[in-house]
Amino acid sequence: MTRALLSAVVLVAVILAGGRSANAVSPHSFESRGAPRTTHRWLLGRSEQGRPIVALRVGDSQGIRVLVVGCIHGNEGAGIAVVRALERRRTRFDLWLVPNLNPDGFVRGTRQNGRGVDLNANWSSQWRGGGRPWDTYYPGPYPFSERETRIGRDLILRVRPRVTIWFHQHMNLVWAWGPSTAAGRIYARAAGMRFYHHHWLRGTATNWQNHHLPNSASFTVELPAGSLALQQVRRQVHAVLTLAAALHGRAHA
Repeated sequence: MTRALLSAVVLVAVILAGGRSANAVSPHSFESRGAPRTTHRWLLGRSEQGRPIVALRVGDSQGIRVLVVGCIHGNEGAGIAVVRALERRRTRFDLWLVPNLNPDGFVRGTRQNGRGVDLNANWSSQWRGGGRPWDTYYPGPYPFSERETRIGRDLILRVRPRVTIWFHQHMNLVWAWGPSTAAGRIYARAAGMRFYHHHWLRGTATNWQNHHLPNSASFTVELPAGSLALQQVRRQVHAVLTLAAALHGRAHA
């Protein structure tokens, strides 16, 4: 068992034992009228078809750093609403928000980007080639062949988030493994979603970060099909902030 995995298991055990739980440090403690509402916007780059890909930074640069990506598959865009809602929150966490990493696919209504590549199969960790453009899971000709995945990789390496949350659809569960297990369980409980403990798929963003960025976690939130109702968006926002509060409590234990 790796040190990172052991730490994750210990944290989950503490939570289940009723000690310092995900709710021990309330996210509301970090959302007062005095909390900064500072938003910075960066153009990270452009998609294969020239559309802008942006990042928003909200909150306190000294807080727990959380990266949230609203959309990587163009036909799974419900998470964008969660990112937009997080943008409007006053918080003392350091939130980095990417509304849409696949604007070309979003416009087309396709899983793939503008070159027919599944961006969540184009990362280098356990990448496996095969297929052709516009196949459902086509991983591209080689790892990081696509502008969008290189933009995502470079942002993660630059920001070095404590946790990265990737929104997908339509399985309605939280998928985590290895060093992301504890964070995924906390999020699932806060969001009222089923937790799916299963190994990462080949070439995915979560697979890559969990292998290449020590002392961090990256997991997938599979939202239900369709657009989210306002209450569903609020539930996801609550889960993001609850997880950040739990990580803050762990860092200051």
